[in-house]
Amino acid sequence: MSESTASSDTVLLRGGEVHSPADPFATAMVVERGQVAWVGSEGAADAFVDGVDEVVDLEGALVTPAFTDAHVHTTATGLALSGLDLSGARTLDTALALVRDFAAAHPGDRVLLGHGWDAARWPGGQPPTRAALDEATCGRPLYLSRIDVHSAVVTTALLDLVPGVTDQAGYSPDGPLTRDAHHAVRAAALGAVTGEQRSRAQRAALAHAASLGIGSVHECGGPDISSEDDFAALLRLAAEEPGPRVVGYWAEAGEEGIERARALGALGAAGDLFADGSLGSHTACLHQPYADAGHTGTAYLDAAAVTAHVVACTEAGIQAGFHAIGDAAVASVVEGVRAAAEKVGLARVRAARHRVEHAEMLTPETIAGFAELGLTASVQPAFDALWGGEDGMYAQRLGAERARALNPFAALLRSGVPLAFGSDSPVTPLDPWGTVRAAAFHRTPEHRVSVRAGFTAHTRGGWRAVGRDDAGILVPGAPADYAVWRTGDLVVQAPDDRVARWSTDPRSGTPGLPDLTPGGDLPVCLRTVVGGRTVFVRPNE
Repeated sequence: MSESTASSDTVLLRGGEVHSPADPFATAMVVERGQVAWVGSEGAADAFVDGVDEVVDLEGALVTPAFTDAHVHTTATGLALSGLDLSGARTLDTALALVRDFAAAHPGDRVLLGHGWDAARWPGGQPPTRAALDEATCGRPLYLSRIDVHSAVVTTALLDLVPGVTDQAGYSPDGPLTRDAHHAVRAAALGAVTGEQRSRAQRAALAHAASLGIGSVHECGGPDISSEDDFAALLRLAAEEPGPRVVGYWAEAGEEGIERARALGALGAAGDLFADGSLGSHTACLHQPYADAGHTGTAYLDAAAVTAHVVACTEAGIQAGFHAIGDAAVASVVEGVRAAAEKVGLARVRAARHRVEHAEMLTPETIAGFAELGLTASVQPAFDALWGGEDGMYAQRLGAERARALNPFAALLRSGVPLAFGSDSPVTPLDPWGTVRAAAFHRTPEHRVSVRAGFTAHTRGGWRAVGRDDAGILVPGAPADYAVWRTGDLVVQAPDDRVARWSTDPRSGTPGLPDLTPGGDLPVCLRTVVGGRTVFVRPNE
């Protein structure tokens, strides 16, 4: 994680609320050489005024550690910000009209790119047909990823750019493409993006992240997701230009994958190394069949493959990690990591802090396995907000009983499993406070956690997931990655008596956080600072 953004200026912030365990009633903070130098009270701040380069009057604003989004696809996020966004389409006809308008407005694009359709939310539940998309685009190449990015619908003209695609696993003559066929058309579509377009998209995504108080993102790249050029260009841009820190994970297995990850500057051969697919696309791997399909999904890796990768990564001294959503896929990962621990030693496996992305369908046994093996659960609470509930996509795919068991954040915390929160953007938007809200007000009450626990998972949890225990917290010596917020009253909030939480007694001196009760306004980011350097200031503030 680069420290190249560090500023040499010394700054005193005062007259606000500083969220710090060093002093639960702090109102001021000194930043020096890119690190937090002091946190304390207003009266003590007077002693620093003459020795700093700048004094910032917070005017009552809240200062917190900057958020870390632990699972992002940066280029795809930027392309979604500037491309065709179908996440708001509530009917098939609306989606086709948006495609038609977008094609007409972008006559020069070699390939039209769009994202976010979700037929499960449309009357009739049917995705766009190829013929309808051919008509809407006047026969131009088009790639439209489903909201979960594990399937896509495309036009005939795009298929024509991918020789042999009709023979690949996951090909459908008129339905969404999944598996290998989807990976092939996605590579063709993204391959048509120019270097200039890519850089523009990356800058847009990182600027948007900074505007939301996000100081770090974990980029989850890999050969089935992006490209080596895309991954390397992003890490280079982040190192050269002010903005959020970018930690890269390259999802490729085997010795070659480990060497490629190292050569590309990745922290691990991890991230979206697919053990399975997604629930929305019926490709998550389950023990029992889907409620709305006569199969159990797709396994991309078995326990033996997991074992081999974890052993290789542990011995190479880098992180391993897997994308696993279905209960069968998660069980295979736990079984494989446990077998690796038997080969190289449990202490070495735990010390490596291997990761599992998403980890939605957990059982008491797999949760215990995560705790035993020191696996970090890199999870996305917004998934529950979007797809949970009695009438949500999860219930459609799994039935109500299995759906209620998904994303059990409280059970993970109670078992001592490290949590790191993220968005999987562009699957769900970058939205850190909304993410904490989604965890604290989970649709299934027994899975809820306190706002403080959720906030910690989205700040310090992301740093711990990359092996840094000294960051994501405003204490002397920590990196000066922080955000300044306009918000209402601060509270110590546990949404109901059953939640897994830390102390909520005001007498404990627990620092307060914004009230995230659904329906209320979320905090507004006024400034984001990374390594002591300002990377975002809200206009007209």
